[in-house]
Amino acid sequence: MKLLRELTGRAFLAVTAAGVFLSPTGFQPVDGQTGNLKPDSEVRHNFPLDKFYDAPKPLPAGKPGDLLRSVEFDRYALPPGVNALRILYHSRSAGGQDVATSGVVLYPDGKPPVAGWPVIAWAHSVDGVARCCAPSLARNVQHGPYLSMYVNLGYAVVATDYAGLGTAFRNAFSDIQSNATDVIYAIPAARAALPQLGVRWIAVGIGEGGSAVIGVAELERDIRDPGYLGSIAISGLDDPRERYKSSETPLFLAYGIKTVYPKFDVKDILTDKGMELYAQVVESCSDPARQSKYSPADIWKPNWANNSFVQQYLARNTPGQKTSERPMLIISSELDPSTPINRTAEMISRMCKRGDRIQFDRYTESEMSGLFGDSVGDQISWMEARFSGRPATSNCSEKP
Repeated sequence: MKLLRELTGRAFLAVTAAGVFLSPTGFQPVDGQTGNLKPDSEVRHNFPLDKFYDAPKPLPAGKPGDLLRSVEFDRYALPPGVNALRILYHSRSAGGQDVATSGVVLYPDGKPPVAGWPVIAWAHSVDGVARCCAPSLARNVQHGPYLSMYVNLGYAVVATDYAGLGTAFRNAFSDIQSNATDVIYAIPAARAALPQLGVRWIAVGIGEGGSAVIGVAELERDIRDPGYLGSIAISGLDDPRERYKSSETPLFLAYGIKTVYPKFDVKDILTDKGMELYAQVVESCSDPARQSKYSPADIWKPNWANNSFVQQYLARNTPGQKTSERPMLIISSELDPSTPINRTAEMISRMCKRGDRIQFDRYTESEMSGLFGDSVGDQISWMEARFSGRPATSNCSEKP
């Protein structure tokens, strides 16, 4: 408990140094000079796409993880002492094609440790499928205050955009395997751009990125990178076949299915009105269905979820397909309206039956907006244990 209190205190100091105010609703950026909360318009401002994101056509031959280019970037709204480097690298699409993926590396000022900075591979939540939705285009790198906290604690952060966000390739939306692949291959690319990075790393994901880092754990069973130490998912986990029963199913889902299965015809599941809205999904990061006057019944054809391609996509995006050989920390809120805690518990129970080592932390009073901040102490404690080589604890149970 003493160690946890020390870590929590250090994390709080790091958050303060990162220019963040911890409010009842979570982290909010503050102005470093006045101490006032920064307006949302300033925080959410995106940089325009530039030539850095235009990959060579055709792509030069390269292995997944090979670096295409990198450039220092000092225009992010990040605190002093946090440096940023944009990267463009080879990855692989869901179909195995060579694609270019962009991302950003955040790292501390000063001399790195002898073994290099320990690395956090960051998997972000998804907001859309358009090129402009890349977190590396956001003024605050989408989750900049959180990531700056890690940097102020002595970690480097490698944050992929996912293929198609930033670069001119089709994005696969919430496809776990595609996003996990981008997370994994960002590591060697970042190391090629910044040799001061260490070889050991942990994957951390928030929102849909939580599922992506579970995917990282599963893929690493076969890749067997000795530097990979485990994953932290800060989100609920569930069967997507349950999640997409909701009337709030985003049109981005249809786009992602088409990316993974090119033979899929979107017209098979969308009405004429739905197709009218679908044409807009690559124009912004907001779901056009939510801004329209149409009801879900106006957009989706009856029994759309029974389409064979839809079923295949949802089945491949169910976490826990393979047993991970590395430990996982899963942090969830009992107040999460999108993923009831019982569904997360059921998913973890299935993963436990497969032999996964999981520490499942349930936060009973944390809203989703504050879950990251409330769990900082547990995150840092777990990460430091992995980097120091201590055995991972597990409260894994086969009963939900």
